[in-house]
Amino acid sequence: MAKKVRKKKKKRVREKDWASQGDLAFSVDRAKHVRTGSVPEGDEEAPGIPEGVAPNGVVVAALGPRAVVKMAGEETLCRVDERLCVGRASALSPGDDVWVEPDQDTHFVRAVGSRRSKLSRVATRGGRVEEQVIAANVDLLVIVASILQPRLKPGLVDRYLIAAEAGGVQPLLCIHKTDLAAEEPEAVSIYRDIDLEVVNTSCVTGEGIEALRGALCQKLSVLAGHSGVGKSSLINALAPGLDIETREVSDYNEKGKHTTSSSRLYEIPGGIHIIDTPGIRRLGVWGVSHAELAFYFPEMEALAAGCRFRDCTHTHEPDCAVRAAAEAGNLPERRYQSYLRIRESL
Repeated sequence: MAKKVRKKKKKRVREKDWASQGDLAFSVDRAKHVRTGSVPEGDEEAPGIPEGVAPNGVVVAALGPRAVVKMAGEETLCRVDERLCVGRASALSPGDDVWVEPDQDTHFVRAVGSRRSKLSRVATRGGRVEEQVIAANVDLLVIVASILQPRLKPGLVDRYLIAAEAGGVQPLLCIHKTDLAAEEPEAVSIYRDIDLEVVNTSCVTGEGIEALRGALCQKLSVLAGHSGVGKSSLINALAPGLDIETREVSDYNEKGKHTTSSSRLYEIPGGIHIIDTPGIRRLGVWGVSHAELAFYFPEMEALAAGCRFRDCTHTHEPDCAVRAAAEAGNLPERRYQSYLRIRESL
């Protein structure tokens, strides 16, 4: 009996990764940490876009092998070219500029433009660790954190700050649900000290809603944060007509529910374009090495020039100026411990 020969599954060769953004560059002098631009622009044309043809749509939502694309003011459900797919999901993200081609009764996303900025996180697919782009081409990351229900998680805020800088996005911290407490959490002062813009808001009293609206005006922004902090409620307060579904936070464990199941781009009157994202409880930092991490903590970067070793990790080395400052109370212990936890997770 002849032995059956199992055909080897042909591996599909993917084209050059259109979303590749290159690496961050750092100067030798740790006191002069510089980037080679917010995010490298890459090729002038995305692979597959015909010469002289510009993108004609913006991704509103990525839905597996399909995408909702806004073209000429109208949202259209499109199929995504298999070259832009990884398995059963597309590599597109809300905010991506795309070129859509009509074919009889169906529209196909054939190509995507290079990204000028992005918000990314670590994801696991098929046992592999890879980058997941949450939003593309955004100007502003609004990190939404609540005073209570759930409580402010400074460690998660720190991770978002790193993701923002790594992706070339300007961050803003929105402290929400201020009606639940008389005073601002102590940790917020740490972020004010590093010149992070902070806006306090409440959908109950209306505090800060107009200030937030002003920060979002004429920008493409993304709202991100822990589950249950009220991202969708804020969008409803900015544009009541959208009526996005919201849910209460459990009083027992202060854990929010993932009301928003996937990222989606909304257009709000007044020149506001905003991407709502699902709430998360943990954010894996993408594209940052152990050696680079300290540069994302500006208060540590300034102190690091006093370390004995230029490649000091600020964890155990003798004569470490950063560690000494933390022990003396000249560097917020909360931020230093956050640095150590994030470093361990990389």
